[in-house]
Amino acid sequence: MTAVRFHSLVIIWPDWMRTARPYRGCDRLGLVPPQPMLRKVRFEIRPRGQDREPARELLSYVDNVSLVALVSGFEHAAGHDMPGAYAGIVLDHFDGGDLTAYLTGRSDLAYRSQDGMIALLGCDCGEVGCWPLEAKVITTGFSVTWRGFSQPYRPRRDYGDFGPFVFRRNQYERAVREAAAARLPSFPNRRQGSGSTASEPAPRSPQVTW
Repeated sequence: MTAVRFHSLVIIWPDWMRTARPYRGCDRLGLVPPQPMLRKVRFEIRPRGQDREPARELLSYVDNVSLVALVSGFEHAAGHDMPGAYAGIVLDHFDGGDLTAYLTGRSDLAYRSQDGMIALLGCDCGEVGCWPLEAKVITTGFSVTWRGFSQPYRPRRDYGDFGPFVFRRNQYERAVREAAAARLPSFPNRRQGSGSTASEPAPRSPQVTW
């Protein structure tokens, strides 16, 4: 519970209102609206495909739930067509430049529709531009926020109730650094198209750019 004093009146904010949208008149009444809940982000680099050296897929997680699962649930509940038809960003198929700059909304990548707007997910076919989920990345001294989600091929969709997702900046940047330095696991028993057993590939060096 959060208590706010207004003259001689003490107003109690229930816990559930910590994530609710504040009433527009709160600032005029001198009330302090509840702060958004801080989330924890994680970026997983995982193999995509059955090749001997598979492509690298970057998948985002919020509180250990994949962003694909989160937006899929939202789109199903909203009755949207093609709900949840997303996958992570296939890094080897999408030239995003410096990964750290991209995920913090500072990249000069021409793909972005406006400043700070990036694709957090791509199409489940592996091509980002085929069916991306975009969001605006806002970085302050304390936090990084994903908000303003949109599906560019369905511009009339309302994602106003999806997010925003707010993360501590130091935790977010640490997760980005870990993703930039991640390596794919080796697959010594993965078979090639001829049916022979492939030898273990050499470990990949850390990738900072895509």
